[in-house]
Amino acid sequence: MAISLYDLTVPTYLQTLAGVAGVLDRGLSHFQDNNVDPNGILEERLFADMLPFKFQVWAVAHHSIDVIEGLKTGHFGVPAAMGDLDYAGLQKVVADTRDALGKLTPDEVNRFEGADIVFEIGTFKLPFVAEQFVLSFSLPNFHFHATTTYDLLRMKGVPLGKRDYMGPLRLKTA
Repeated sequence: MAISLYDLTVPTYLQTLAGVAGVLDRGLSHFQDNNVDPNGILEERLFADMLPFKFQVWAVAHHSIDVIEGLKTGHFGVPAAMGDLDYAGLQKVVADTRDALGKLTPDEVNRFEGADIVFEIGTFKLPFVAEQFVLSFSLPNFHFHATTTYDLLRMKGVPLGKRDYMGPLRLKTA
């Protein structure tokens, strides 16, 4: 069975984004149940030289829907400035990303199979073919930021397990 570019991206992004949405919801409930301001986690980091929680959530969106845009244009870079988002704003970013991905069709994404895409930061450039970009750069970054989001919530005492992170499994049907 051949795996298309759509199959590599959209269903995988949607599954993990559903998990991220769920852990954010569980986090909000935990914070509310314990009279803790959910915005208190926004600047939390696992280690001093890591980017904060709010960036981790922002990067999950960037390494999913913005990757599809990058495949269209042939260019991908650092995420746009996120603005002043609170916890609810981050939840909305995830919801909006899921909505946008859900509207994509296989034909729309698969037309970029074999296309060139360049990752750029200033004058630094890494050239890829679409599938190599997704498999060796985009998906690892996507899962790194989703996992870090989960880990920061766990660090703050939110009762989460691996199943929460995984989102809805894509099981065999009939």
